[in-house]
Amino acid sequence: MLLDDPATLPANIQRALQAEANPHPPWDDGQSIHNGLSVVLLLLGVCPPAPHKPAEPCLILNKRSSKVRQPGDICCPGGGIAPRRDRLGAHLLRLPGTPLRKWIYYRFWRRRAPQGMSRLRLLLATALREGAEEMRLNPLGVGFQGMLPPEHLVMFNRTIYPMVGWVQRQQRFFPNWEVERIVRIPVRALLVPTDYIRLRLTMAHHEPAKEGGTGREFAAFRYRSPAGVEILWGATYRIVMAFLQRVFNFLPPKMENGPVVEKLLTASYLTGEG
Repeated sequence: MLLDDPATLPANIQRALQAEANPHPPWDDGQSIHNGLSVVLLLLGVCPPAPHKPAEPCLILNKRSSKVRQPGDICCPGGGIAPRRDRLGAHLLRLPGTPLRKWIYYRFWRRRAPQGMSRLRLLLATALREGAEEMRLNPLGVGFQGMLPPEHLVMFNRTIYPMVGWVQRQQRFFPNWEVERIVRIPVRALLVPTDYIRLRLTMAHHEPAKEGGTGREFAAFRYRSPAGVEILWGATYRIVMAFLQRVFNFLPPKMENGPVVEKLLTASYLTGEG
C-alpha cells in the first residue's frame, strides 16, 4: 500500500495528479483573479509518531478561530490573491530550487503550456503566502505535488483552486489570529469507511431540527483526535475526497448510509466574533 512507504508517497501523488491534469492544465481556465477566486494549499506531511506507533502520512489542516467566519471548521490554509505581493512571489518561483522548479512535471508543462505557467506561478505563490501567514509554513520546505480540479461554490460565487503540497521536514507551526490550532489527520484514518457521517446542520436563529426532521444534511468525516472530535465537511471535505479518489482510488460511502450527527451553527458562524 502507498502509505506503507512515506518516502515514495510524494512521487506517487505527483504521478496520480498529473494523470488527471493531462492534457489540459486545470489552472488555466481564464477566470479573472479579481472575480471570486481563492487558492488553498492541501498540505500533507509525516505526522510526529505517537507512542509505540511509527510515523505516518497525514493531512495538515487549520482549525478556524472565533475571530473569522466559519469558526471551528477545519480547512486548508488559503485565501484570495494579493496581486502585488503574489506577483513578486510568482517571480521568485522562477528561480532554481523553489517548489515549482523542483516539481517533476515542471518541464513537461513548460513545454506543453508555456502560456499558462505565469498563472500557475501566481496561484502557487498565493497558496504558499497564505500558508506562511496563517501557520508560519516555510515556503521553501514545501514540495509542490500538483493541483486538483477547481471547486466551484455557487452559493458564494467563488472558485477555489486547490494546490497540493508536501511538507518535507517542518513539524512545528505557529498559527496566527485566524487559526485556533493545527489539526493533523492521518491519511490512513481517512480511508476507514465507518468514520464517514451524515452531518445535519441547524442555524441557531432557526428552530432546531426535530428528531427525524429535515435539517440540511451534508456528507462529512468524523475524526476522533486526542484534542477532541473534529468534523471535516463542506468545500474542504470535497477537496480531500477528490484527492483520495485520485491518489488512492477511494470513494466514501454514500451519505445516506452514515450515522447522523447534529451540529448547531451559532449566529456568528457567518461573521466571526471579530
